[in-house]
Amino acid sequence: MPTTSAASAREILTGLHEVMASKASAQAKLNKVVKIIADAMASEVCSIYLLRDGLLELYATVGLNQSAVHVTKLALGEGLVGSIARDVAVLNLAEAAGHPEFAYRPETDEELFHSFAGVPIVRKERAIGVLAVQHADPRAYDEIEIEALQTVAMVLSELIANAGLADRAVQASDPARDAGTARLMGLRLVVGMARGHAVYHQPRILIEHTVAEDIEVERHRVLSAFSRMREQIDAMTGQAEFGTVGEHQEVLETYKMFAYDEGWARRINEGIDSGLTAEAAIERVRQRMQQRMRQIDDPLLADRMHDLDDLSNRLLRIVSGQLGTAAQMSLPQDAILIARNLGPAELLEYDRRKLKGVILEEGSLTAHVTIVARAMGVPMLGRIRSVRQQIAEGDLVLLDGTAAVAWARPTPAVAEAFDTKLSASQRLRAHYAAQRNLPPVTKDGERIMVMVNAGLRDDVAALAATGADGIGLFRTEFQFLVSATLPRRESQTRLYRSVLEAAGDKPVVFRTVDVGGDKQLPYLDGGDEREENPAMGWRALRLALDRGALMKAQARALVEAAAGRELDIMFPMVSEPWEFDEAKALVEAQRAWLAERKKMVPRAVRYGCMLEVPALAETLDLLLPKLDFVSIGTNDLTQFLFAADRSNPRLAERYDWLSPAILRFLRRVVAQCDAAGVRVGVCGEMGGRTLEALALIGIGLKRLSITPAAVGPVKAMIRSLDRGAAMAELDRLLAAPPPNLRAALADFAERQGVAVG
Repeated sequence: MPTTSAASAREILTGLHEVMASKASAQAKLNKVVKIIADAMASEVCSIYLLRDGLLELYATVGLNQSAVHVTKLALGEGLVGSIARDVAVLNLAEAAGHPEFAYRPETDEELFHSFAGVPIVRKERAIGVLAVQHADPRAYDEIEIEALQTVAMVLSELIANAGLADRAVQASDPARDAGTARLMGLRLVVGMARGHAVYHQPRILIEHTVAEDIEVERHRVLSAFSRMREQIDAMTGQAEFGTVGEHQEVLETYKMFAYDEGWARRINEGIDSGLTAEAAIERVRQRMQQRMRQIDDPLLADRMHDLDDLSNRLLRIVSGQLGTAAQMSLPQDAILIARNLGPAELLEYDRRKLKGVILEEGSLTAHVTIVARAMGVPMLGRIRSVRQQIAEGDLVLLDGTAAVAWARPTPAVAEAFDTKLSASQRLRAHYAAQRNLPPVTKDGERIMVMVNAGLRDDVAALAATGADGIGLFRTEFQFLVSATLPRRESQTRLYRSVLEAAGDKPVVFRTVDVGGDKQLPYLDGGDEREENPAMGWRALRLALDRGALMKAQARALVEAAAGRELDIMFPMVSEPWEFDEAKALVEAQRAWLAERKKMVPRAVRYGCMLEVPALAETLDLLLPKLDFVSIGTNDLTQFLFAADRSNPRLAERYDWLSPAILRFLRRVVAQCDAAGVRVGVCGEMGGRTLEALALIGIGLKRLSITPAAVGPVKAMIRSLDRGAAMAELDRLLAAPPPNLRAALADFAERQGVAVG
């Protein structure tokens, strides 16, 4: 068989173009297609198999027995053809019968042929068929011949899809491919359950036209797209937030290296030379990269191939002019958003009525997009690698954020089990909603304050929906995170005033801005040094005190917004008393400045601090006389106490909140605050879990600020709890801790009939 050049590949595409433009039936077209390919490649056999009703059906052939057409059928994974479709991979064999997947079909008369080459026909990243050639002589096919087959297969996918000949494909790399169901385990970022259809945050560009009318025009389009893409990458690498050294910069430099790779550009131009449009040529090269990715075991190399895949999609979006995200499109009523990662502003662009859940390839517990999703009540999973290879746009997806699992294309049995659990969850939520006006009072008459955490103006609605006592933590940084520039003081004032007005007579505790570290603001120069531990770095009050203008503007906005009202201000990540002193003095200076000018100021300002840094506990006696309240941030406090980064999946579940170390530490802090007459509460995730909340009440806490979704379960737990019995049990358990304190506390709850389920 002669080597197939780009010119002969173009000849095949020209022939296919004529066939596709004809008015013949789909069957007649494919009959002509196999003959065109066989003649051009001097092949004795050329066959097309299409996925129909879940089986690969021989749909057209030249060289095999014609009576086998529509008779020979193979399951995904069965035979050479089935394995190609299953794996979305190429097979190139000098002796087909020697391959372990070989399955002989006597009706085809294929025993005459030894060599075999087959490529998947791909649509929307799924195999919808297989194109195969065979020869009597045992020999491997040249790489350029395989490339020609892959190019032709791309054009065929357009013909097949437009004619509606094939099934919607089953994912090749699906670990549960026999049932067509993919089960994806990830990192639990936001709990909750959701049913919906997959939507890509950056949708793949569907190639509608594959055969070029004018090669020079296509060359120019690709050249222009490369120039624009490289400008974008250069701008990314120059952003101040990444600095000039460190891991971020190394990753971006690698990304930039790929963007400027002449070999990549050359392969795309070779595709155009063969007769493909710019989009088809880019997609053709991307498919080859994906096939190689599936053969890579090295995680580092696989990551680099993911970078190339991202760049290909970026280039496709530029050349096609489709630059928007799914947020600008018409979402289905039940969207499950799929993305590599998201910023908080990007997430907030989506219609909250239609967005049911989010699945990320990356993501972490401490990322600000996770905090925003939690505030929005949107279940979210993270750390699901190759999610695009396992979920296609439009797939039905069941997301269980509590169990940290999602199913794509679920079987009826899986869907039924999920719906049963979802219905039970919805009934429970309805029960909690009906109880929202009942006060959280323990069985022995102790009133517990149950408040909510918030960060958006719309979150205030949770007060009425849950019956919460107020907002125990309003995260003011959300406004900073979703803005392209530093929010003006006037806009901050409007936000804070609207929150206070919406809350009515219920208290609102404003936490001053907590940015920096891993919550970088692109408009705030953080210097050139890379932070090895951003959670313990230049962030929160440390950053705010160094950036006095930022802190002054926010202080003025808070004081102006609370004119004539009472104002509660809390400073985050206080490590030593002098930091609190400086922050309070700054706010007081703004209040005095306004009062001197006869401006209305708050009736009273109450000051508090977050206890997140363990060092503060050692000087708390010095600070308590200056404080109105203390709020314990259990998320950061836990990771600092255990020296364990909770964004690290290996450590995220390793250290239990219900450990003697945490509970003993908290009990000392609570006792010290009580003795000083300073109210103390918890505003971390720990307080939103029923068994953990039981433990917190048992060590003396009477104030919790939690996510709105947790208010119902926690209130139900409180109303079923005898606080005195809980305190006695915690005293006993912490005096001589059992090997598993969580299990012991759960046993106590069961014996006492406490609602912690």
